Amino acid sequence: MQTIFVMVKCERGQAYGVADAAVLELEQVSEVYSISGQYDLLMKCYLPDNADIGHFVTERVQALPGIRDTFTIIAFKAFSPGGASGVVDER
Repeated sequence: MQTIFVMVKCERGQAYGVADAAVLELEQVSEVYSISGQYDLLMKCYLPDNADIGHFVTERVQALPGIRDTFTIIAFKAFSPGGASGVVDER
């Protein structure tokens, strides 16, 4: 499974509608956060290992009405408390 984060700039006044559409229409989207700064939304997406990230972003995410621009971040590894991250806790 591949994890990607897609930062989204929306047309003015469209952020909540875009967020709703993303979680309802794209099964790969697990969470959408409204954020401050240069972008309006942060989408957390899980894709199958063989999925083409470029096609997903350009054909599915960017096709949602109200999106003006995106910036995609590919995650390499997730770290969490109590997770098997391979990091030794030396406290």
